[in-house]
Amino acid sequence: MSTRRDEASRHDDDRLTEAFRRGDERALARVYERWAPLVYTLAVRSLGDVSDAEDVTQKTFVAAWTGRSGYRSDRASLSTWLIAIARNKIADTHEARARIRRLHEQLTSVSTESEWTVEPPDVAETLVVADEIARLEPDAQRVMRLAFFDDLTHQEIAARLEMPLGTVKSHIRRSLHRMRERLEVTHAPHRP
Repeated sequence: MSTRRDEASRHDDDRLTEAFRRGDERALARVYERWAPLVYTLAVRSLGDVSDAEDVTQKTFVAAWTGRSGYRSDRASLSTWLIAIARNKIADTHEARARIRRLHEQLTSVSTESEWTVEPPDVAETLVVADEIARLEPDAQRVMRLAFFDDLTHQEIAARLEMPLGTVKSHIRRSLHRMRERLEVTHAPHRP
């Protein structure tokens, strides 16, 4: 009896996997419902932060969905593939934390505040940033304006916009990445 149940379960998994690979959004919902708790648990245990774990869970399933055509069921089960993606996203988060920590240490070790000279903001740079923010989608624009022009913390932005903290952090990370890419292209040296 349990052998039949196991075969039926494997058959259901195979159908779900195939539907997911084909791009069936209902399959995505089922895959998320089934494995998101496991991904979240791995992330929260490793990172120790609920917001970062939520962010990793979201990134894992976005990466799986957008990369589903590269998934090979003959190499790994869907759950194993999802866990591998999650581990990469967790490692990325640890790496980002380490970079922030190193930057913070460098900034605090440079000198005391009394040695720093405060220069007025560069109007041209402010206009460039404002133009880049205007190119973002509406939610990201609101978040970035509050962060850049109002100098609000992530928590303050989340409270003001009534958004989850992880969503605010995601908007800021993605927006900064997009803005940096566009600015690098814009200011790249032109070759004749």
